[in-house]
Amino acid sequence: MVGAPQAVLFACGLNSVRSPMAAGLLQQMFPQAMYVRSAGVRKGELDPFAVAATAEMGADISAHKPITFEELEDWEGLNFDLIITLSPEAHHKALELTRTLAAEVEYWPTHDPTGTSGNREQKLAAYREVCEMLLRRIRRRFARVGAPSG
Repeated sequence: MVGAPQAVLFACGLNSVRSPMAAGLLQQMFPQAMYVRSAGVRKGELDPFAVAATAEMGADISAHKPITFEELEDWEGLNFDLIITLSPEAHHKALELTRTLAAEVEYWPTHDPTGTSGNREQKLAAYREVCEMLLRRIRRRFARVGAPSG
């Protein structure tokens, strides 16, 4: 892709942990530089651990409402030039969509922290790890966009 993407969609299975975290982090880094959304193959409930881990990084996703690809398409269309998928099922869905969309698709395999057992601190640590990994990937991928404001 030449230049920076104008509109980025992050996608995962339920749009309740990984994709809203990634979208929140990118939005926080470049509040005006690009349009950022997230969607899921199916719709889950926003995970409070995802909200907590992302808040520690300075991004507020507490108002996020999980949505599916179909709902996003119905509400505003799928006008994205980059779709970053974080789970295998989201990747397959995005590749299916590129039959009719001129979007670049990147797959960032990302661990789902929801299965982590243990106490609250152990669970939160797993979400932090995912959040930090996403932040590193975002910084690397979007380093050319310009100096982040935050």
